Amino acid sequence: MRKIIMLSFIAVSVFHHYCIGQTLPTKDSLAEKMLQYQLSNGAWPKQLVDKSVVDYRLPLTNELLQKIKKTAIDHATLDNNATTREITGLIKAFKDTRNQAYLTAAEKGIAYILSAQYENGGFPQYYPNKLLYRAEITYNDDAMINALLVLYKVANKQDGFEAINPIFVSKAQKAVEKGITCILKTQVMQDGKRSIWAAQYDQNTLKPAQARKFEPASLSTSESVAIVRFLMLQPATTEIKQAIEHAIQWFEQHDIEGYRFDRIQDRLTGKYKRQLVADRTSTIWARFYNLEDNRPLFGDRDNTIKYNFEEVSEERRNGYAWFGNWPEKLIQKDYPKWKKQYKIQ
Repeated sequence: MRKIIMLSFIAVSVFHHYCIGQTLPTKDSLAEKMLQYQLSNGAWPKQLVDKSVVDYRLPLTNELLQKIKKTAIDHATLDNNATTREITGLIKAFKDTRNQAYLTAAEKGIAYILSAQYENGGFPQYYPNKLLYRAEITYNDDAMINALLVLYKVANKQDGFEAINPIFVSKAQKAVEKGITCILKTQVMQDGKRSIWAAQYDQNTLKPAQARKFEPASLSTSESVAIVRFLMLQPATTEIKQAIEHAIQWFEQHDIEGYRFDRIQDRLTGKYKRQLVADRTSTIWARFYNLEDNRPLFGDRDNTIKYNFEEVSEERRNGYAWFGNWPEKLIQKDYPKWKKQYKIQ
C-alpha cells in the first residue's frame, strides 16, 4: 500500500510539471550528481553497494556510475542526512535554475519520506530494509527530525518548498501531526514526569531500544536537543509546552560542570586520545544517560555498558562523541526566545 501511494504521488508530480511546460533547463553541477545517485524508490543511499560513502565531491567516472547503478533500494535511508540532504539541495537548485528535473526528483524524495512513515508517526532509519535495528523509530543522528523538517517546510510552503506540487501539502501536514504525536508519546517518563528522549525506539511498542552494540537503550542528549528545537517550531499547545519545559529542566539538572571533552596528545607516543579535561569554564553533557537513574553511560563494541569512561575500549573512547555541549545554546538562547514568543513566564 505504501508503495502504491508513493507511485501515485510521483505520477501526479510528473503530470503537473508537464502541464506547466518547460524551458531549456539550466544545470547545477551538484544537483546533476544528486540525480544520478537517486534510487528508484525516490530515496538516496548513504553508502553504495561496495560500502563506499556517498561523496558528491567525487567525479562521476564510469566505474562510480556502475557502482551507483548496482546500488539497490535496500540502501535507501534517512541516516546521516541521506535523502533529506538531497531533497533540500535539489529544492535550492531548482530555485536557482528553474530546472524542472530537480523539482521532480525532490518530489520523488518527498513521496519516499511520506511512504516510509509508520502509522504511529515514527520514521525508521532505513526503508524498506528492516534488517537489524534499521526498522526502529530513529531519532539517532536526527534522522526522524530531518524528515519531519522537510515535511514541515512542504506543509508551510517555506524555504523554496512552495514550488512543490500542492498535492503534497495536506499529506505533509498530516505526517507532521502524526510525527508530533509520536514525539510526545516517546518522551521518556521518570516517576510520572517527562525527561528527554532515547535515540531509538521499538517501532511497535514505542519503548527505547538498542541500535549498534555501543548504542544501548538510553536517554540521548544530542538527539533530544534537535527534538526540542523542532517542537519549538510548532504551536505551543499545553502538551508541547510541557514537553519542552520538562526537557529543559532535565538538561539543566544533568549537566557536567568543570570539564571539557578534548583530544590530548600523549607526550610519549605522540598519539592523540580523547579524554575529560578539568576546565572550570566548561559545561558539557554525556551523550547517553541511564533511563532510570540518569547516570552517564557508555557502550562498547562487546555489547557491554560502562559507567566509567576510562573503562571503555581505546577504539571506542576515541571514535565516538561521548560528551558535548549540545544543549548549551538551546538553554541559553533558544529557550528564552521561545518563552518570549509565547509570553511564558
